[in-house]
Parts: sequence; C-alpha cells; structure tokens
Amino acid sequence: MQQNWQLPRIISYTKMSLFHLVFLLLTGLGVSLSQDEKPTGPFGCKFGPPRPYTLLCDLDAIWGVVVEVVAAAGVLAAVLLLMVLLCRLHSVTEAPKRSGIGPILLLLMGIIGLFGLSFAYLIEHNESICVVRRALWGLFFSLCFACMLAQGLRLRRLARESRSPGGCALVGLALGLSAVQGIIAAEWLLLTVLREGNPACEYQPLDFALACAYVVALLLAALVTATLALCGKARQWHCNVVWLLVSCLLSILLWVAWVGFYVYGNEVLGKSPDWDDPALAVALVAQGWLLLLCHATPEAHACLRAPAQPSAPDYFDTSQNSSRMREASLDEDIPLSHRQFVENQGYAFDENAAGLRSGSHHNGNTGARPSAPFRSNVYQPTEMTMILNGGAVPSAPPTYTGRQLW
Repeated sequence: MQQNWQLPRIISYTKMSLFHLVFLLLTGLGVSLSQDEKPTGPFGCKFGPPRPYTLLCDLDAIWGVVVEVVAAAGVLAAVLLLMVLLCRLHSVTEAPKRSGIGPILLLLMGIIGLFGLSFAYLIEHNESICVVRRALWGLFFSLCFACMLAQGLRLRRLARESRSPGGCALVGLALGLSAVQGIIAAEWLLLTVLREGNPACEYQPLDFALACAYVVALLLAALVTATLALCGKARQWHCNVVWLLVSCLLSILLWVAWVGFYVYGNEVLGKSPDWDDPALAVALVAQGWLLLLCHATPEAHACLRAPAQPSAPDYFDTSQNSSRMREASLDEDIPLSHRQFVENQGYAFDENAAGLRSGSHHNGNTGARPSAPFRSNVYQPTEMTMILNGGAVPSAPPTYTGRQLW
C-alpha cells in the first residue's frame, strides 16, 4: 500500500521537473533570438549595405553620407552637361567656338572621374582600394588641369591672333600632359609596393603630396596662360579668360588648404589617421564642383551661344559709317564752287561717253550738237549736292550745256 501511494507522487514530481526544464529551454531560446535580432551594424545601416560599405549609410559618421550625396549630384550634373554638348554639337558652326568643345568634353570626363573617385574613400581600405586611390588621384587632377591649360592656350591665341588651334590638337595636348602624371603614379607604386614590399595603404602624407607636384605645375601653367590671354586685343574672349582665371585661383586656394590640412593639420590636431580619408574625399568633391561651376558651365554656354545677327546698316550712326564720314569730311574741305565743278566734269564725262556711243562728236561751234540719249543730257544732281544745298534741288552750273527740266 505504501508503494502504491508513493508512485503517483513520483509521477507528479517528474511532470513538474519536465515542465520546468521545458520552460527554461524556451526562455533561453527567446533570449538568444532577441540577441540575434539586435542590429550589429552602425546606426542607419539596418537595411543598408554591409561592411566594408557602411560609410555610405552610417549616420553616426555623417560626413560619408554628405560626400556621397554631393558627389552623386555632381556626377548627374556633369553627365547632363556632357549630353547637352554632344546633342548641340552640330549647331556650333564657328571654328573658334568649335575648337573649344573637345577640351570641355575631356574636362567633364575628368570631373566625373573626380566625383567617382570620392566614393573610393567611403569604402574601408584594403590593398586594392589603396592602389586605386594612389593611381587615379593625380591622374584625374592632371587631366582636368591639362584641359584648363589647353583652354588657356586657345584663348591666348584667339585674343592675340583671332584664330584658334584645332580641337583635336588641344585634346591631344591635354591627354599627353595628363599621361605624364599617370607614369609618375605608376612608378611610385612600383617602387614602394612591388620593389620594397610595403603595403599599398602604408605611406606618409608628405609622400602623397609630393607625388602630386606635377599636378600643381600644370595648375600654375594654366594660371600663367590665362593671365597672358587677358592681355590680348580681342575683347570678345575676355569673359572666357576671366572665368578660367577665377577657376585657377580658386583651385590654387583649395590645394593649399587641403595639402596643409592633410600633411600638417591632422598631425597637429591629433586626428592623423582618422581624418585623412574625409579630408581627401572633401577635396575631390570640392574640386569637381569648382571646375563644373566656374569653368565647364561658362565655357559650354559661350560655345553654344548663337552668334549675333548682323543688323541693317545705319547710315546716320557714326560708329558704323566711319568710311562714309571720312568721305563727307573730305568733301567739306573742298569749296562749294570746286565741288560743283568736279560734279559737272563727271556729268560732262557721262555726256561725252554717251555721244561717242551714239556715233557723233563735237564739231566746235559749226557742227550740230550730238544727239546723246535723253538721260545723258539732263542735269541730275546727286544726293550729296542736294544735302549741301539745304534740301532744295540746285540749278545747273553755268558751265553745263545739257538740258534742264526746270
């Protein structure tokens, strides 16, 4: 009987222990699931791209999102301007304007490259990303500044000689000058990465700035050519030269700012590795928008602008009729009687020519007067004679022997 009484008790204890075990298992599973649901990425990237692209959506590091938006807007604006130039290319018929379209198209490609390269600084760097940064940084900048130098040479030629080099020659010059920077960047990578075996991401900021010395030389050369073009005779190109000069001056100020901050400012502030990528990305975007607004857009507008239609000559405008005014001033220096004599001699010459065509000639006082055509024997005063006579029809001079209608 005692054993029968303890059996239900054991069964009840077993059920309670199983219930507690199942409860603990479910509680632990719920805790683990709740921990898995917590976001592990930065704020703003819950549904965004994974690493190493988190800077594209990280709202804690807001500079990446700002650079991304500004660079994307710059790419869109540059592509639109490029398409407008290509679509309106057939409407540009003037040779001086048509020669400048090639460098503008090449400059827009370089600007798109600057905006695109800024996205490489929004990705966590590795060996391949660092190689792309070091190789393309100076190349895109040299391409833009070489196009500005070619435009400066073109405007200087137009301002001095009113003629421009060919568009293909200017594009070839810009490509050749930018290829030099490509060779410099390739040699730098080969010497530091392949020969010495250093990681591509480990380099000093001063070395990076010195690798861009040729780019600064191109910018200074563009500034010099723009200054020389401003001293030309042709005033119609001075607006283009001024925009080019402004672009060069602002670019120099930008380069002084970012190089000084990248090389010395970060080290002084103690932000050396952390603020290096933001400084370079902001410099790329700022340079792209500067060239797009201050050089590419004004130059494209000047090339696509319709030529001025020639107006009808205004004979009372002294600025348009300088030759006529010179003739009138010479006539004013001649006395009135002498002017009438000169005009009468001209009419007499017409009368004699008409007489010769009719087959007769003067025969002194005995011969009959030749039968010249009616138009040759009538005294017809010129407009200048009527103006000098106050608007009234003058009478024939005493020496005129032809017919008169009044």
